[in-house]
Amino acid sequence: MASMKGFVVGALRLLVTLCLWNNDTCSVNVNAYTPVPPVTSLATGLSNQMYDWRHAQKIRFQAAGDPNAKHAVVLVHGLFVNSDHWRYTLKGLADAGYRAYALDLWGCGYSSKPPRDSAVARLVCGETNRFQEETETNNPSILQNVELGTAQGSSRIASVDLRHPLGSPYNFYTWAELIADFTRDVVLSGHTKDKDETSVTVVCNSIGTISSLQTILDNPGLYDGLFVVNPNFRELHSAEVAFPKLSMPIIRRVQKLLREKGQGLFDLAATPSTVKSILKEPYAVEKAVDDVLVDVLLTPLLTEGASDVVFDTLSYSAGPLPEQQLASLAATQSDFPVWVCYGKSDPWTPPARVERLNTFQSVERVVALDGAGHCPHDETPELVNPLLLEFLNRIREVTPS
Repeated sequence: MASMKGFVVGALRLLVTLCLWNNDTCSVNVNAYTPVPPVTSLATGLSNQMYDWRHAQKIRFQAAGDPNAKHAVVLVHGLFVNSDHWRYTLKGLADAGYRAYALDLWGCGYSSKPPRDSAVARLVCGETNRFQEETETNNPSILQNVELGTAQGSSRIASVDLRHPLGSPYNFYTWAELIADFTRDVVLSGHTKDKDETSVTVVCNSIGTISSLQTILDNPGLYDGLFVVNPNFRELHSAEVAFPKLSMPIIRRVQKLLREKGQGLFDLAATPSTVKSILKEPYAVEKAVDDVLVDVLLTPLLTEGASDVVFDTLSYSAGPLPEQQLASLAATQSDFPVWVCYGKSDPWTPPARVERLNTFQSVERVVALDGAGHCPHDETPELVNPLLLEFLNRIREVTPS
């Protein structure tokens, strides 16, 4: 419960601080909702590149390392951030001889952000045609009797509502499809997966874990492993809140109020000093919250359409959950390797619940990191990078070079 309260407070404070721009959902100029990034990233020094995704949507990404390297890694960011959050991981992987790619998920960073009710957004939506509720057997939108964890490390049974309550296209299924398309069109472009000549591993942080697990589930054989940095169990999910029949109506009203009235709050608080203060809540290593980090995270959130995506995300009290996905992975790809690491000082992620992931067949290791918070890859890269390279070496032991 303390973890849930901490997450709610942190998420709402971040929302208040970061969200004000455009809420116009009438006629849509696609270009108006695709910001132009700097030529190079301030955080990494790498060129900012754009991937032309479906229906003219633009996805910003960064690439590092030898373009001819056979082993590639795709980095998937977490809540309200972007590919710059992998500044130390990109360099570490490149220096070790890997091809590394970090992308801004659709609606995040410098990627396109059309209004959720626009025609192009509806075309992109990953929930379209996914659920066949009329049969109640083929991908139902509400999963019954799902075993989930608790903050104390025990288990419980819950129903998991998968569909975004607003019908927003900014959901885990859309992002999962993007990651798979990006892998095929960019990461594997000029390479081949035939006869295991090229392998692709996914690395993720926070709620990026859910998009990553979903793309792995939806695309068997495309990836060879998953390395998770601080999974997020989504304490605002209807399956996670206490007494949902009582609490969810209240949460929904607060979410609606924030969507309708929250925009103007940004003017009062959108300063680098305030953002830096807020970021220090999940970061245990406060010196890691430097001016560069604040700049590269705040600036894209000031682009047109960004605040609407943030509101949608904070209203997303549904979708798949990590334990449900790991159970599905064990049933469909039982030998798929997963390693998990987490910061012991993370205020948002209950350690006992993370440790319980060891009970899933695919999870080979769970490693606790001393002195790190919710973003160890940015706080303590000297701990995360060697562990990640160890995992990649483990992958290479079973993948021909």
